[in-house]
Amino acid sequence: MLRWVFLNLRTFLLALVLAISVWVMAVTSSDPDETNTLPTPIPIEYIGQDIRLIAVSELPATTQVTLRAPKSVWDKILSNPQSVRAVVDMSGLAAGVHTVEIVVQVSARPVKVVSLVPSSVTFTLEPVVSRRLPVEIELIGETGLGYQAGQVASTIREATISGPESPVMRVAKVKTTLDISNARADIEARLPLLAVDENGLPVPGVTITPSETTITLPIVRLGGYRDVAVKVITVGRPANGYRLASIAVFPPIVTVYSGNPAIVENLPGYIETLPLNLNGANQNIETRLQLALPADVTLLGNPDVLVQVSILPIESSLTISSRPVEVQNLGPGLKVSVSPTTVDVIVSGPLPLLETLRATDVKVSVDVKGLKAGSYQLTPTVTILLNGLTLESILPGSILVTLANTSP
Repeated sequence: MLRWVFLNLRTFLLALVLAISVWVMAVTSSDPDETNTLPTPIPIEYIGQDIRLIAVSELPATTQVTLRAPKSVWDKILSNPQSVRAVVDMSGLAAGVHTVEIVVQVSARPVKVVSLVPSSVTFTLEPVVSRRLPVEIELIGETGLGYQAGQVASTIREATISGPESPVMRVAKVKTTLDISNARADIEARLPLLAVDENGLPVPGVTITPSETTITLPIVRLGGYRDVAVKVITVGRPANGYRLASIAVFPPIVTVYSGNPAIVENLPGYIETLPLNLNGANQNIETRLQLALPADVTLLGNPDVLVQVSILPIESSLTISSRPVEVQNLGPGLKVSVSPTTVDVIVSGPLPLLETLRATDVKVSVDVKGLKAGSYQLTPTVTILLNGLTLESILPGSILVTLANTSP
């Protein structure tokens, strides 16, 4: 028996190989392999990094994965994108430059990874370090005239800089910047802290703790200086039919100085301008005026101020009585009668314009275009030949229009 088995072993093995080949061909024909690229890039997971180290180079977030697998396996992968993972293992890596292959893990089987883009990651690991540096306060700008800044104070004297070793060691100082331009009162502000290098440029990639500070700065008025309002003095009246609407002055507050501080302290809180003549004005005025300064008082800055005066016409209304109603677009073979034949029209607008309005400048009409014989209540249309006037109302507001055939 054994002899028979040994003699026919070759035949058995050949038959087994042929059977497996036939089975593989049958399976492959019913579930063929496909090579495809996943429709969306796979996020890269970085694991095992030493907490005492940090990557200072930019790490790619995703990789494009191409797989070869039977169609049935592809259906499973596409229905569950989480079945494919891309992992970079940093376990055991020390400080320095490293290149690590990206490992793709697929839960569905069978599958073959054809390609990855990128297929590896190159990065630099540096130790995480920290330093403590004093906080410097930089003042920019100039206080208002007649004021000076006092001693600046900060709630934070020192800050801790932490992060990768190379950017942390580049930090020359921690500072914050306070703008005191035109300041005339004490300043209190909460400001962010900034890490900068020796050239004053920000150093990215570091953390500042705390990240902000509260700054207080007293602003002191110098002796002999005072801020006072500007009061515009006018004389005369606008032209008949016009009114003074508003007066604006720029700057509204000026700084004055006297070698005798008592003089400026006794000022009433304002300085008057030289008189501005409004007599007969019928349009806006823009001019510069000198200030009437007391003796031994000087003005800091420009010697005059800009004054803008708004002159507007007085608004009123006027009734135009008994304006005849005209009929427009009367069709052929029709005659018309209207009731009433006249209306009163009330218009409003600037008084100087109303005073020039004539009754003939107001036209009243009704449009009977397309209307057949019969009676109609129509709203008249008013045309005002002078621009700038507004129609307020028509009395009455409706006209009875009767149309009749001219032939029996």
